[in-house]
Amino acid sequence: MKKLFLVFAAAMLTASVSAQRTTVTANKAQDNWYVGINAGVATPMSKYSFDAAGDKKAGFFKGITPEFGIRVGKNLTTVFGLALDVDAYFANKQKGMYGKGKSMVGSKTFINATSFDLMSTWNLMNAFCGYQGQPRTFEVIALVGGGYTRDWARKEGGINAKAAIDFAMNLGADKEWQVYLEPYAMLANGWANPFRKSQPAFENEKKLNGMFGLKAGVNYKFACSNGTHNFAVEQLRDQAEIDGLNARINGLRGELDGKDAALAAKDRQIADLQKALDECNAKPKYVKPETATNLQPTVLFRQGKSTIDAAQYAPIELIAHYMKNHPDAKIEIKGYASPEGKAEFNQKLSAARAEAVKNALVKKYKIAADRLSTKGMGATDKLFEQVEFNRVATFNDNAK
Repeated sequence: MKKLFLVFAAAMLTASVSAQRTTVTANKAQDNWYVGINAGVATPMSKYSFDAAGDKKAGFFKGITPEFGIRVGKNLTTVFGLALDVDAYFANKQKGMYGKGKSMVGSKTFINATSFDLMSTWNLMNAFCGYQGQPRTFEVIALVGGGYTRDWARKEGGINAKAAIDFAMNLGADKEWQVYLEPYAMLANGWANPFRKSQPAFENEKKLNGMFGLKAGVNYKFACSNGTHNFAVEQLRDQAEIDGLNARINGLRGELDGKDAALAAKDRQIADLQKALDECNAKPKYVKPETATNLQPTVLFRQGKSTIDAAQYAPIELIAHYMKNHPDAKIEIKGYASPEGKAEFNQKLSAARAEAVKNALVKKYKIAADRLSTKGMGATDKLFEQVEFNRVATFNDNAK
């Protein structure tokens, strides 16, 4: 018997490992617990003889006893689990072996015997067919274990071995309810209790001690951390999909790096513009010279040059608008040079600057040449305190 049990346990462990190849979500300590109740009947395995008083002892199908039980369990994997069974066997109307009893062994108590059993549970459907993501509607579950049985008739007890099989139906929207029909056999012979000091329940002096039973029950499975009442299959991805996702992630990282570089360039540009603005604000403000009359915007030139820079067309355009809005205006353009260099060169340079501004007004903005006059003023350091600001052309409206 022991060898048969060990072979069965090894086979079921192998099947459990194979079934667990289906990856399920983590089974936390609070997950996959259930509790239930059950009820049924039990009968002795063998028939007793008549006693000295002539009373018929309880026997097979003649000492049927009702029972009621509570089961608390946890499924550790989709195949294997543990359950604690607490069963009570009640007195019946059959005469006992001492003539006056009401239970199968002659107890006058309401409860004939109790049994406490720790059972291993083996889901045969999941073991051999795999787990599909939720329990099947119909399942076959084997139970093997043992525990302690107390005979209240004789006030004796002993270790027992128990085996059962459940024909179970899983019901409910989330398969949270399980109803089952369970035939079982329980033995309390000497091999199951080698250290006993007294006779256990249902003892027969000549034959194997134990009983058969049949009960029906219902279990409720508590909610799990995965959002269901059972094991949930892990959503796995194949390698091609993983490679695709990694490529997409790497592409997004590249885009992010590019955007970071663009933002860094923008930051540098903003810093440069801010620096230029600060430098512009730090320059001395324009002070209108006392010698100038009716001064209009000025055109700045580079040192030794009479070429107009692109940025300097803005004040020229202002003068052009002014003259178009004031048809009677006659503008005198005065050219200046900073005091560096020879006076003769600066004189020619100042005149060239005035002529360059006049040509721009005539050719680009279509101002009549007879409304414009030029004059080279030579070198000066009187217009502005900052030397380079004196390299200018100024405008005076002589009509006013």
